[in-house]
Amino acid sequence: MTTLDTGPAAAPRVAFYNDPVIRGIIYQVVVAVLLVTFIAWIVGNTATNLAAQNKTTGFDFLWKTAGFDISFSLLPWSRGSYYWEAFLVGITNTLLVAFIGIILATMLGFTIGIARLSSNFIVARLATIYIETIRNIPLLLQLFFWYFAVLKAMPAVRESLALPLDIFINQRGLMVPRPTPDQEFTWVLVTFGLALAGAIALGIWATRVRTLTGKYPREVVLAGKVADACVTFLVAFTALFMLFGVAFPLSDAPLVAAVVAVVLAAFSLTRFAAISRGVLTFLIAFVLLDTIVGAMFAWVPSLLVSVLSAMIALTIARVGYVGALSRPPSEARFPLALLVLIALGVPGLVYWLTGATLVFEVPVLQRFNFVGGLQLPPEFVALAFGLTIYTAAFIAETVRGGIQAVSRGQTEAAQSLGLKDGDRLRLVVVPQAMRVIIPPLTSQYLNLTKNSSLGAAIGYPELVNVFAGTSLNQTGRAIECIAMVMLVYLTLSLLTSAIMNWYNARVSLVER
Repeated sequence: MTTLDTGPAAAPRVAFYNDPVIRGIIYQVVVAVLLVTFIAWIVGNTATNLAAQNKTTGFDFLWKTAGFDISFSLLPWSRGSYYWEAFLVGITNTLLVAFIGIILATMLGFTIGIARLSSNFIVARLATIYIETIRNIPLLLQLFFWYFAVLKAMPAVRESLALPLDIFINQRGLMVPRPTPDQEFTWVLVTFGLALAGAIALGIWATRVRTLTGKYPREVVLAGKVADACVTFLVAFTALFMLFGVAFPLSDAPLVAAVVAVVLAAFSLTRFAAISRGVLTFLIAFVLLDTIVGAMFAWVPSLLVSVLSAMIALTIARVGYVGALSRPPSEARFPLALLVLIALGVPGLVYWLTGATLVFEVPVLQRFNFVGGLQLPPEFVALAFGLTIYTAAFIAETVRGGIQAVSRGQTEAAQSLGLKDGDRLRLVVVPQAMRVIIPPLTSQYLNLTKNSSLGAAIGYPELVNVFAGTSLNQTGRAIECIAMVMLVYLTLSLLTSAIMNWYNARVSLVER
């Protein structure tokens, strides 16, 4: 009798190497073995070649005397310094130009990026020309231009161009006053840090209260009005004192400046605040223009310089006056003046109470060169300026793309609420655009830091020039020097990425 087995059939057996999981493990093991083998071959081949050339390896050279000069250093340096000190000098010089370049490129890039989206045809076209021109010229060529065609074409030391605030520029670089604080000034710096932290905390708290209740705390509003008047007085007094004490000397310059400053401060608390702001804008613009233009074009008659400066200052003042008319009431404004007064006023009070001194050593022209002050070499100025101009063009495009990524409906909703153009951009558009801007902005920061190595082409003593150049040539330790330089750039890149990723997580949208 025949029986029929209707039970479930056994699954066909599959070879183990056809299992996707096992096959993936095998591939990874094979790649890892090949990689280790390749590294071992590289190390062995390098050791054999070094032995054939009778060269030693190791980092003992770091404790040997360098025996060469470095033209610019933030740290103490002499020919008797060690190679590890040269390594630190290169790192600090790289960090200095990278930090300055990142700050300035960010400010300029955001300004140009917003300007490219301006409704003003001239402003938008000028921004477009700047971006498309700078982005398509190699950075190295731009550095050569700023260094050889601009800075090296400056007048000799004896014919140096005098700029405001005792600043001079010539073929040898930029001469600026050097701050020389005493020991008591340390307390002023500590107080400034604490006051700045307190001002930021106060601003965050006031913003959260406004978010919950729709208005700022009454105490903050009242303190903000007083702070507005105090800041107006201080700025007006400084501008008037420079005007009547330097540009157009008066015997009673401090008294006149104080009286006019008090009047402007009092007006800032009334319905005539827009007039006060317009006058203050005119004073600041006129003093700056008259001083800077007069110093740069000393051959032009002073009366003509003053007239032209006044005409331009009037135009700027009109813009400030119109902007002040459209400002929201103090109850609806962020108390920026209060925060500035806290961050600067409290340290100023400590400076006065402790009797601290901060003296600026002014550069003075002697027979063949300037004595005193701080000399910034032309290599540093050209590199910082070139990196800023070049990177700002890419940041501007990033900002433009981020703003255009925000839905048009957000702008229309802000318009329906009656927000002005500046408020729409600051409160609605830019906060949403930041989540798009931050990732490519991080790449630009990394590029700027790594592009600082091009300073070697114009003689700036950054890390590549000092350690991967001079130190490597003198010691012959190519592997060690290059490895240390690579490790520094890798560390800087990872730290920058970590900070920007943290900030990106803070500004990203929170999904429900």
